[in-house]
Amino acid sequence: MDVEREWWKEATVYQIYPRSFRDSDGDGVGDIPGITEKADYLDELGVDVVWLNPVYASPNADNGYDISDYRSIMDEFGTMEDWGQLLAALHDRDIRLIMDLVVNHTSDEHEWFRKSRESKDSDYRDYYIWREGEDGGPPNNWEGAFGGSAWTYDERTGEYYLHLFDEKQPDLNWDNPEVRQRVYDMMEWWLEKGIDGFRMDVIDLISKAEGLPDGDPDSGWVGNEHFMGGPRVHDYIREMYEEVLQGRDVMTVGEMPGATVDEAKQYLGPDGDGLNMIFHFEHVTLDYGEDGSRWTMGEWSLPEFKRVFTKWQTELEGEGWNSAYLGNHDWPRMVSRFGDDGVYRIESAKMLATMLFTLRGTTYIYQGDEIGMTNYPFESVEEVRDVSARNFVERKRSEGYDFDDVKDVVRHRSRDNARTPMQWSDEQYAGFTDGEPWIPVNPDHETVNVDEAMANEESVWHYYRNLIDLRHENDVLVYGEYDLLLEEDPDVYAYLRTLDDERALVVLNFTESTPTFTLPVDVTYDEAELMVGNYAVAGHDPRSFEVRPYEARVYRLT
Repeated sequence: MDVEREWWKEATVYQIYPRSFRDSDGDGVGDIPGITEKADYLDELGVDVVWLNPVYASPNADNGYDISDYRSIMDEFGTMEDWGQLLAALHDRDIRLIMDLVVNHTSDEHEWFRKSRESKDSDYRDYYIWREGEDGGPPNNWEGAFGGSAWTYDERTGEYYLHLFDEKQPDLNWDNPEVRQRVYDMMEWWLEKGIDGFRMDVIDLISKAEGLPDGDPDSGWVGNEHFMGGPRVHDYIREMYEEVLQGRDVMTVGEMPGATVDEAKQYLGPDGDGLNMIFHFEHVTLDYGEDGSRWTMGEWSLPEFKRVFTKWQTELEGEGWNSAYLGNHDWPRMVSRFGDDGVYRIESAKMLATMLFTLRGTTYIYQGDEIGMTNYPFESVEEVRDVSARNFVERKRSEGYDFDDVKDVVRHRSRDNARTPMQWSDEQYAGFTDGEPWIPVNPDHETVNVDEAMANEESVWHYYRNLIDLRHENDVLVYGEYDLLLEEDPDVYAYLRTLDDERALVVLNFTESTPTFTLPVDVTYDEAELMVGNYAVAGHDPRSFEVRPYEARVYRLT
């Protein structure tokens, strides 16, 4: 089998949320020097790429995703000199750095928007999407992702501006070629500073339907059919590729909430729009309720979960590259969501990691995954920082509910679950800060922390380190074809990876039960060798065995 080797396909990416990673100056907020302090830690873990969440100047309406100056560093995080030292520290350790590109919207405090709202005749008016109201209300019925109308009325000029997220995050007008050129110039500026690529925030939202028609009022995000994968999104991303990225050895990943496999094929590779890979949302929205909303609880089943992953593994093969992730700064902790954050926290953390490192696609670790961090046990709204969660709580309060009535869904859904401080030690604030942290520390840090994990050879941390090495050393886990086994099994996710005469069998138990795994009779082999597992295993025969709670095994078949 011919494989098209690329460093970004073989890489393990470690995502850092700067506000919560490490505070170097005691103000309770993580910062860039704090990340630099931990460069040796990242090197020892063995990661290849750091994806850095936004560190740009921002008033923090949405924790840095509301950017007021793309070419400045947020004061709380440090200086451009600090950022340069971080880049050098990572590159000295052969770790690449990709930055967040947030260009669907800016902050309302960005110079462009401040000038845009000065008058209807402003040279910057068309940088954003302004419309007159309809019948005394907003121009259409679109909703913002954080709740409420996607439009805010501006008294100065008597028009509404569009914001698909918070009202302090006005959407840029990508139909304006001057806007696009300003974005490309900014990307060029960062690439010339030596970064190794971009993660592109909600990049499939940049094109809106002509006329901005009303959306289906019964959809989970009203209006999404008119701004997810809009009419000119491929034109704009292809233009971005040709103007900035083409000819550069950089990594690009586009966050695309609405993308299907067929749409992904159009975004990927030089025959498409030029991106390396995307983040799709199909698996991370499986447990949404019937209305498709983050704030309603639904159930997910393992057969459904397998069908989603199998679809992306098989249908992109030969046409595009996958990203393998189960969580990030916008989702609950993966152990709490897809595993067991109680009795089997360690076993399930290792099992989920085994899956991520044995699927076809670039592997993404979110900070704290490597020690099995869990969701936060919220007890009051005062502990909540996530603007989306706070808006939800406020809406429910206006309907007569108090926090106890919605506590369970906040615990399951709040983005704060991923944003509590990184747990370095069992100290009062988990070794994250010497001051009062900006968000509460998870109380389980007394037992779940880096110091404990690195000292214990059987820990989740060491298991991650071994998986990183395993993937680096076995091309079959990177480039091999994927074949699902036991499609309808409700407990076990099993698949084969095949590259020429190399095969790897992956068996994952997603439950606390002990089902028996039986290898299909058409899968034959002469010898089997256990490559990795999260339990001690006697013997090397995978034909049939009882799978222990949240057990993972990977066999080499010859």
